[in-house]
Amino acid sequence: MTPPAPRAAFPQRHWQHDGWLARLLRPLAAVTRWHVERRRAHYLSGRRPAYRAPVPVVVVGNIYIGGTGKTPVVIATVQALRARGWNPGVVSRGYGTRVGPQPRVGQGELDPADYGDEPALIARATGAPVAVHPRRALAAQALLARHPQVDVIVSDDGLQHLALARDVEIVVQDERGVGNGRLLPAGPLREPAARLGTVHAVITNRPRAPGAPVDAIPDGVPRRADMWLEPDAARHLQSDARRPLADFVPGGAFAAVAAAAGIGNPARFFATLRAAGIRPDPSLALPDHYDYRRSPFDALAAEAILITSKDAIKCRTLGDARLWEVPVQARFSDPALFDWLAARARAAAAALARESAAGPHKLL
Repeated sequence: MTPPAPRAAFPQRHWQHDGWLARLLRPLAAVTRWHVERRRAHYLSGRRPAYRAPVPVVVVGNIYIGGTGKTPVVIATVQALRARGWNPGVVSRGYGTRVGPQPRVGQGELDPADYGDEPALIARATGAPVAVHPRRALAAQALLARHPQVDVIVSDDGLQHLALARDVEIVVQDERGVGNGRLLPAGPLREPAARLGTVHAVITNRPRAPGAPVDAIPDGVPRRADMWLEPDAARHLQSDARRPLADFVPGGAFAAVAAAAGIGNPARFFATLRAAGIRPDPSLALPDHYDYRRSPFDALAAEAILITSKDAIKCRTLGDARLWEVPVQARFSDPALFDWLAARARAAAAALARESAAGPHKLL
């Protein structure tokens, strides 16, 4: 049985324009604005306390609801910080799981049913310890208690989770920008578009044409960079064998190739395949965080089915020999982006060391 199309498809179309639906929902968007601004003011004033971790905290989030490419940025951030001598750990909400009162902390191959698909993917790709809980401050405390060697925390999402104090805020957006510029539900924004001017960096995930020049975006406030995702060789889920993507183009090793994606923006994955010369038929767009408790592939007449790494984490138990994961690598227009980030983390660590004599950090 083929699953329904992603539920976000209808509002996404309307959120790109200030049409009748946006106008109808303006009163509700005003309520959202009031709630967001009031909550932020409470944290900025200290009326609501935030947990200050004893190590630098880097938040990778977005203001546009849904998938903009945060997970590849988190993975690249963890890998870049480790390459520069840090011991990073990751905190995440654990979307789609029932964590319970205590955070879950793990490392290596994690069960997505226990940790969520994105934390499991991050743990597999980076080897970093990961803690999940809807209250990210609790997750950060549990992570540091279990892994005291962690000297920088990267938060997967959580830009709006102000109960966890942070030293660096990175927003990831895509070619949709801020849509119609309105807050939910009249538009796609979790926070006003002006929030982009208060963060430390904005990374825009956009397609890059083959052979296009890679020019760094000039420094500014916030720092800005483009990101694009380059696909790697496909990995067979059952055998772990690797095959070049050229094997999946028309006239290649497989006569019929399909594709599926259960991510925030499935069209981006399909566009990546088309840019590599692959013409999947059909291209099955699944709801974000699709759980794969039932296989959506039974009705597909294909010799090979290409899926994202986020989907592959959950498809290992399906036993479908046609499934191939297409990993992607994040590339950035700013070659000094992570040197800049490491410098900010070092400055934050030095400031925390100076403050440590003032007393213990507040626990929640």
